[in-house]
Amino acid sequence: MAGALALSGCGGSADGADAAPDLSVESAYMPQPVTDSLAAGYLTVVNNSDASDDLVSATSDIAEDVTVHQTSGQTMKEAGRLKIPADGRLVLESGGTHLMFEKLKRKPKEGETVSVELRFTKTDPIKVEMPVKSATYRPASAQSSSSSSTSQSTSHH
Repeated sequence: MAGALALSGCGGSADGADAAPDLSVESAYMPQPVTDSLAAGYLTVVNNSDASDDLVSATSDIAEDVTVHQTSGQTMKEAGRLKIPADGRLVLESGGTHLMFEKLKRKPKEGETVSVELRFTKTDPIKVEMPVKSATYRPASAQSSSSSSTSQSTSHH
């Protein structure tokens, strides 16, 4: 880890065309799977650079296969490469494009964290710690009402 930090400190501001895209991942989560064999994962890849990149594949220690799926109507198909536009974002969300964890080695439970490694065309792999949420969890941005936030602040676990 320290080596990577030292490397990024050198080199000044190389804004060349061949500079690797500056990718980060946010809003990652996995709803608690309802079956023992399949789980879905959602996240947003943010690209803060002038160069586009492609999400090529993903791996996880809890699943034999992690594939990127696109939901189209009632069917899901494998998506292949997904473009992350320059200065843009790739959103993997419920009802759209998402990660499918297949042949689970163990069933993740709410409150646990699942490790996922995302692989790209140009950027080095990014390891993401994906929190497991309730099966009915929806990210805040998808909620139109703010009434649910008041009830959460009063409950003590």
